[in-house]
Amino acid sequence: MKQLVAKNRKAFHEYEIVETYEAGIVLQGTEVKSVREGRVNLKDSYALVKEGELWLQNCHISPYPQGNIYNHEPMRPRKLLLHKRQISKLTGDTTRKGMTLVPLSLYFLEGRVKVEIAVARGKKAYDKRESERRKDVERDIQMEIKRRGR
Repeated sequence: MKQLVAKNRKAFHEYEIVETYEAGIVLQGTEVKSVREGRVNLKDSYALVKEGELWLQNCHISPYPQGNIYNHEPMRPRKLLLHKRQISKLTGDTTRKGMTLVPLSLYFLEGRVKVEIAVARGKKAYDKRESERRKDVERDIQMEIKRRGR
């Protein structure tokens, strides 16, 4: 069962999601305890392929309050775990113009911390307005259906 810890809501607004992957993440002990408490921020984070390995950058995991001298650095780069074939495919996808790797969510799956990353293309301002307009229309339709049902 999936237990959601953090979600990157900004990613769905800023990017058009092309393809998603589920990756494991290498964490230290105090990082796992902070993640269990939900002290994670994915807002400005991104992933990149460096020397055949996938790394999560700018993901803020707050220090564990009871961690004393064994605490972790909050903004350190964290290694993501994927198969070599998947990493080489991601490398090919991100070399195309306008494509990037964005983390969408961080969650527990059977006791292990997982990150959902996406190959995404940045939206233009008019695309963002169009998607907002579409959401508003959908919301109005749902409200009308609900109102007529009474």
